Amino acid sequence: MSSINLLEENETFIFDLDDVLYPEKDYLLQVYYLFAQFMEYAEQISANEVLAAMKEIFENEGHDGIFEKTAKQFNLPEKYKVNFELLMQGIRLPLKLVLFEKVLLFLNNAVTRNKKILLYISGNPEMQLNKIKQIEWHEIASHLTVYFAEELSDESGISGLEFLVKKYHLDCAVTLVVGNSESVKYAAENTKINYLSVDKLLTL
Repeated sequence: MSSINLLEENETFIFDLDDVLYPEKDYLLQVYYLFAQFMEYAEQISANEVLAAMKEIFENEGHDGIFEKTAKQFNLPEKYKVNFELLMQGIRLPLKLVLFEKVLLFLNNAVTRNKKILLYISGNPEMQLNKIKQIEWHEIASHLTVYFAEELSDESGISGLEFLVKKYHLDCAVTLVVGNSESVKYAAENTKINYLSVDKLLTL
């Protein structure tokens, strides 16, 4: 299978965001950097030491619980959790987020072929919108339609993907969901939509 095959066989592409369109690590490390700078200002703790510790925690254990683990290591007051969460949701990044090169190429080719591209994004809508605003989209931004999974629901309880299928009258046989999680894969399979792990797209 090649990316050309995918473009020829499908009319609609539905993408998630984190670690699908861009590496989420690029966002998180900038949050950690600014939080470390704030800790140096507020608590007179070396920003370099805080950042190094947060990087190590992230690389070994992931992002979950990183504030608590950092706070324990440096004896930080709990009050700074609010500051950390505000940075996570509304940070103004020093550097723009960059799409995976192969994903950008694929999206450009999809636009050229007049394919429909939907972003069906999991996670906190406010934080995810902040990320979207700071991605370098080049010329494709106007060809994307964004939906947040948390906000797509109705009284009948249909899933977000089912909502998109009905709204756009999508033919599931020629629709492809690109993601990187079991939950998105499960949702696609339940909606009878083909699913592709982004890892495969990145290796085509």
